[in-house]
Amino acid sequence: MNVKNLVAVALVGVGLIAALPAAAGHEESVSAETRGRYDTARVVRVEPIVTVVRVSEPRRRCWDEDYVVRHEDRGHRRGGTAGSTILGGIIGGAVGNAFGSGKGKDAATVAGVLIGSSIGHDRAVRDGERYGGAHEETRSRTRCDVDDAWREEERIEGYDVTYEYMGDRFRTRMSHDPGDELKVWVSVRPVGG
Repeated sequence: MNVKNLVAVALVGVGLIAALPAAAGHEESVSAETRGRYDTARVVRVEPIVTVVRVSEPRRRCWDEDYVVRHEDRGHRRGGTAGSTILGGIIGGAVGNAFGSGKGKDAATVAGVLIGSSIGHDRAVRDGERYGGAHEETRSRTRCDVDDAWREEERIEGYDVTYEYMGDRFRTRMSHDPGDELKVWVSVRPVGG
């Protein structure tokens, strides 16, 4: 490489190095403009967004209920009708056997068994009625169940907010009521270029 070429390369290099700070400063100012800043806007109106929903609430319901209990009085009915019928038949057969002779004795025994059984049965039925073989008692118990009671409830889903910044009005939707002022992000960008 000759001296002329070497000087030309050196000059180009020095020129590039000198131009770098100016270019870096220009990019820095453009990016600061596009980044923006926070400011405060005045809130003009806040409107809650209300929806109506159905809500289920379990509700316990209780009431008193009567029921009947039947008690058997077994102590007063000695053996019931079956026992009395058999005992009456034995006694009647013995009495019938005591009368008559020959084939008449057999007929008297059979007649005594039938008559004695009938008398024993009737007596057992009468004793059961007289002593009230069973009685009923009415008792009360509390019963409960659970059912769903439905009600309507209003819920705020968000807020439509109208705010003013530098003489212009804007509208946005927010999850909370911002109050009298609203923090806004302001960004400036050049048009054209």
